[in-house]
Amino acid sequence: MRGLSLHNNPDVPRTSPAPLPAPAPTPAPTPYWLYLLECEGGVYYAGIAIDVEQRFFQHVFGLGAKFTRARPPLRVLAARMYESKGAALRAELRLKALPRARKLAFFEAAESAVAPQPVTGR
Repeated sequence: MRGLSLHNNPDVPRTSPAPLPAPAPTPAPTPYWLYLLECEGGVYYAGIAIDVEQRFFQHVFGLGAKFTRARPPLRVLAARMYESKGAALRAELRLKALPRARKLAFFEAAESAVAPQPVTGR
C-alpha cells in the first residue's frame, strides 16, 4: 500500500509558498567610547560609554561604579571612539592590563584619538 503524498495528490491545490519578506536593514552599530578618568588620590579609572560627558557626570554624582563613588573623578584625561561595544570592551581590557605610566600613551598612540575638552566635576 502506497502512502499518501501531498506532492502527487490531486485533491491538494498546488500553490507556491508566500515569498518571505525582505530582511530589515541592519542598523549601524552604535559607537562606544573608551575613556580614562583621573580620580581623587591621583588614581585612574577606565570605562566605556556611548556618551562620555554624561557618564562622567554620573560618576561625579555617585551614580557610576563603586570605584568612583569611593574616589570621585576630577577630570576626563582621554577618550577614544570604537565602532562597537565589543571593540570598546576589548580595548578596555588591553588598557587595564597596561601599567599606569603607559595608559595615557595608549590614547596618544592611536591615530584616531580624540582630545576631549576638559570636563571637571568639582
